[in-house]
Amino acid sequence: MPLLALEHLLCPLDQHPLHRDGKTWRCSNNHCFDIAKQGYVNLLPVQNKKSLDPGDSQIMIQARRQFLDSGAYAPLGQALAEAVAELCGQHSELAILDAGCGEGYYLNTVCTNLLNARPELALTATGLDISKWAVRTTRSRNSGINGLVASNRQIPLPDNSQDILLCTFGFPVFSEFQRVVKAGGHIVMVDPGPEHLIELRQQIYEEIRRSPHASLAAGLNDKWQLSSDTALRFSTPKLSAELFEQLLIMTPHLYRASKAGRERAAKLEDLALSADVSIRVISHQA
Repeated sequence: MPLLALEHLLCPLDQHPLHRDGKTWRCSNNHCFDIAKQGYVNLLPVQNKKSLDPGDSQIMIQARRQFLDSGAYAPLGQALAEAVAELCGQHSELAILDAGCGEGYYLNTVCTNLLNARPELALTATGLDISKWAVRTTRSRNSGINGLVASNRQIPLPDNSQDILLCTFGFPVFSEFQRVVKAGGHIVMVDPGPEHLIELRQQIYEEIRRSPHASLAAGLNDKWQLSSDTALRFSTPKLSAELFEQLLIMTPHLYRASKAGRERAAKLEDLALSADVSIRVISHQA
């Protein structure tokens, strides 16, 4: 069964329901949002933008796609897909939102895994990102994925509409995440650990900070509890100079490093990196 199209959205200006009218989404106050030729809809109002082109740039997104398509992070994609499949049980219908989808690699991997195992599953998958370049690339990777340009601070989806919400190396807004996830649903967080890309960081920084995994305290309460916490560690294949360049462009390290650090990084090649990530699930206690 192909991925299903979204049927319900919220207007970012008044939170009224949006209804699709041809190639436009329209609310009862006649706020209109056109569907782009690439098939996504931009629901990020101008007044909510901090720049003319918010989020990751086209260059960053292109670098991320090329790096991830190399298979360097394939073990993470597979582990995330397996974690989601385990959470889904025997649902006949499933709605998944990737909040901060980037270029769509992880969401597409999850969807492909689910549908390969259960072709009859009625699956609605939505990639949301503040970057239009990210959403465009997600759609080009898999045109069945619904694309929304929007912020995690104001997700234009109805209350209790999603079974699974993914946040992969993203910026969580737990109040919004919990609003849109159904009773009995799950928020799946993927965050870097203290040893993530340590070999690269040793080259570009004069002082290495080994920060612990990001805190989930803001997302936990009586109704939302941590239900699983999986540490995933693996080594990438040896990376070429081109892949190192793409990795630097797609991460904040390029902009945080000193000039000397960037120069050292530019000389890296034929080196494997350590991946250290956590996959943690916050589940609604229905």
